[in-house]
Amino acid sequence: MTLKIGNMQNLLKQIHEVIIEKTSVEKRLDRICRLLKKNVPNYDWVGFYLVDRENDRELILGPYAGEPTEHTRIPFGKGICGQAAETEQVFVIDDVSEESNYLSCNINVRSEIVIPIFKKDKIIGELDLDSHTPAAFGKEDEEFLSEICRMVSQIL
Repeated sequence: MTLKIGNMQNLLKQIHEVIIEKTSVEKRLDRICRLLKKNVPNYDWVGFYLVDRENDRELILGPYAGEPTEHTRIPFGKGICGQAAETEQVFVIDDVSEESNYLSCNINVRSEIVIPIFKKDKIIGELDLDSHTPAAFGKEDEEFLSEICRMVSQIL
């Protein structure tokens, strides 16, 4: 990530302001996606997948910013998002072409990061980001995005 610490702190402050808005959860999640995509180089697709309340072994695409995707429902275990949900672990993929379980959304995607979102120690969703740049996501991204997920968990 090429964001400087001051810019990260400023963006976290803006996201906090979005979190406390008196609008629908969907609108707030959409604004967060758009803020991240617009303000962070290499964040080419930013979206939330939420655990289906009727089938808690499936993810449903929520708000996102970027190219449309056909992957609107993902079973736990399938693709990088499904693996992250099943294992409840962060996944950082430097080169998606090397992943046998990768669900291709766009031929330009080269790397991906998926951060699970928890509430009361139970996975309730995840934040998924794609980049057209190989190895675009580092430790700073993981920490930054994990903080956003902690904030988002308060409204889900």
